[in-house]
Amino acid sequence: MMNTKMQGIYLHIPFCERKCTYCDFYSIESTGLIDTFVDRLLHEIALRGRITERPATSVFFGGGTPSLLRPDHLARIVKALHDVHTIADDAEWTMECNPGTVSLESLTAYHGLGINRLSFGVQSFVPEELAFLHRIHSPEQADEAMHLARAAGFTNVNMDLMFALPPQTPESLELSLSRMLALKPDHISAYSLVYEHGTPLYAQLQKGLVQPHPEEEDAAMYAHAMDRLTSAGYEQYEVSNFALPGHRCRHNLTYWHGDDYASYGPSAHGYVDGERYWNHRSLTSWSEKVDAGIPPNANTERLGPAERLVELAFLQLRADGLDRQMFTSTFGVDLIDALQPYLGYWLDAGFAVVDEERIALTSAGYQVCDEITLKVVAALERLR
Repeated sequence: MMNTKMQGIYLHIPFCERKCTYCDFYSIESTGLIDTFVDRLLHEIALRGRITERPATSVFFGGGTPSLLRPDHLARIVKALHDVHTIADDAEWTMECNPGTVSLESLTAYHGLGINRLSFGVQSFVPEELAFLHRIHSPEQADEAMHLARAAGFTNVNMDLMFALPPQTPESLELSLSRMLALKPDHISAYSLVYEHGTPLYAQLQKGLVQPHPEEEDAAMYAHAMDRLTSAGYEQYEVSNFALPGHRCRHNLTYWHGDDYASYGPSAHGYVDGERYWNHRSLTSWSEKVDAGIPPNANTERLGPAERLVELAFLQLRADGLDRQMFTSTFGVDLIDALQPYLGYWLDAGFAVVDEERIALTSAGYQVCDEITLKVVAALERLR
């Protein structure tokens, strides 16, 4: 059954002690600017005002490294959000953390302020792989971070795991999987390294200084991770996301279901009532707009029905499936008819399942999600 409509809030905290070589999210290493940034973030929250009357079901602090915020910073932000938004009593409040930046004291304070979910950017338990990624934590600090989170009262913790790193082998991936599973996180995000344009890693790739794994090795690592995680009791509910029962990430589901979310901070993207907006990807430009009392949008756009149709298909397909009734009632599209040239093959190959509510990918289908998505998008674009 599809989830009911949700409303998310995202806050981008653009500070890192050291920027990772693969990361293309906007961040800076000038942590001395955090105090003035928080003042301006509160101003933006008040400036935008209440965007929707529906209660927010999730709040997500992303970055950057949000765990660089002091508890007093976070307390001010939480109050500002409550002053402007209606937030559901059972809302999911997530904070991304670098394992090297937390303590029992800080985590206990965060928990006391209402944060009820943590997401640790672990990536690997192999020192050489962490050094390659320019991560600032050690495998031992990742272990300790989980123990501290449990001691602070957190019962919903995610860990990120990356595969297909150039120095990684099947044996080192298995080591990281085993170490992570031994810690029993409630949710695991497992994803392949991507060489994003504009990152130091991409520059290394262009100079021939790093060599990506061949596609078949990348796929084999993904398949192995899927098998290990599902065998350990984790449900795969999206291409890269695995959860123990009752621990799916509500905020991510907001994105994948195409629901509304308000966003704050430099480079943050929001989507409300059919309009997308994105803030300036520069702390300076964002600050200038906020100081002038102007919403710090770099731009906005409103998707037409045809564009929204394709976007929702892309988002839903990678998660818990295409909502057949919604596509019929909203767009007048019968998905069974639209995908008829491909559906029989996908069912026979074990890539998809179909019931009265949805068309969803299986574990085998997730492994060829990009290929299937291209065909779905092409089929829907022909209906324009």
